[in-house]
Amino acid sequence: MHILGDLMSWLPLGLPAFLFVITVVVFFHELGHFLVARACGVGVEAFSIGFGPEVIGWTDGHGTRWKISFVPLGGYVKFLGDAGPASNPDRALIARMSPAERVSLFQAKPLWQRASVVAAGPTANFVLAILIFSVTFMLVGREVLRPVVGAVEAHSAAAAAGLKPGDVITRVDGTPIHTFSDLQAVISISPGRTMRMQVTRDQHVLRLQITPRLTRVEDSLGDVQKIGLIGVRPRVSKADIEILHYGPVGALGESLKQCWFVVDSTMTYLWRMVRGHENATQLTGPVGIAQVSKQVAAIGFLALVNLAALISVSIGLVNLFPIPILDGGHLLYYAVEAVLGRPLGARAQDVGFRVGLAVMLGLMVLATWNDLVRLNLF
Repeated sequence: MHILGDLMSWLPLGLPAFLFVITVVVFFHELGHFLVARACGVGVEAFSIGFGPEVIGWTDGHGTRWKISFVPLGGYVKFLGDAGPASNPDRALIARMSPAERVSLFQAKPLWQRASVVAAGPTANFVLAILIFSVTFMLVGREVLRPVVGAVEAHSAAAAAGLKPGDVITRVDGTPIHTFSDLQAVISISPGRTMRMQVTRDQHVLRLQITPRLTRVEDSLGDVQKIGLIGVRPRVSKADIEILHYGPVGALGESLKQCWFVVDSTMTYLWRMVRGHENATQLTGPVGIAQVSKQVAAIGFLALVNLAALISVSIGLVNLFPIPILDGGHLLYYAVEAVLGRPLGARAQDVGFRVGLAVMLGLMVLATWNDLVRLNLF
């Protein structure tokens, strides 16, 4: 009872922010399925935010029931002929339909249309994230760390070149350097190559020669990589944090980089976990998302919207995993159908559905346990 009491006293603090983030992400995911299904002539019986009994809803002119359901942890679009929210076909119902009714069946559509409808959900998540990031970068900008040297390691390439703390690095081999990340990107791919570096020191422009040293480092996958390093650390202070603003094209490019960073970080973590370099304690479930939502909401609404963008990328990526019950599982079935020239048998699909459901429930239990442990409830 002590654990339940602590949890119940904590949850209301993050519940509104959590519901906002999840509702936005789920709505756009399901809207992607819905819009492409409508375009392909698929009958849509229900569009639900949440699971379980309906709390409030209405029926549109096409006969689709739009509703908000009791358990706000996801959502679904139910097509004509589906047995439930997981989009597994109701074969008994389909067998009783007339030829005219079957025209609107999802299962009766060509393979490319079915794949398009399924892929539209994750795609909508990525589009949502790109839009949020792009608008944010255009209107608010992005915080970056200026390329100011904070410390120079003894006997390093930087020390040999004459770099000193306080130097502002503005150009390397003709490449403009706007942020410390720009410097890292240029140096890391140039080990052993002598480079021209332009530096501003006490309002004077200096031109130095520097040769990044080949260094073996272990990357995030546990593999040894050879990169160039010069031995400097950035200066970190309020004066060194700069806000960069972007036009439409630049904002789009930066938003794509941000989305790729989330995808790359997620896949890297999962691959490290498979290889035994990471454990599963970083997996986060609804309670953890609610905790983060509460913390981010305290910063401001814009921060909460950006959190929704990050989670949207993650949801889109996870839904592409080839696990039956997820969109990626359906796409896997369609890939097999394209190769075989016929759908998988009903029994094989049902077994896959049960296995996928068991996997997802197991991951949900594990993630929730991690959340409770992080909250010191266990």
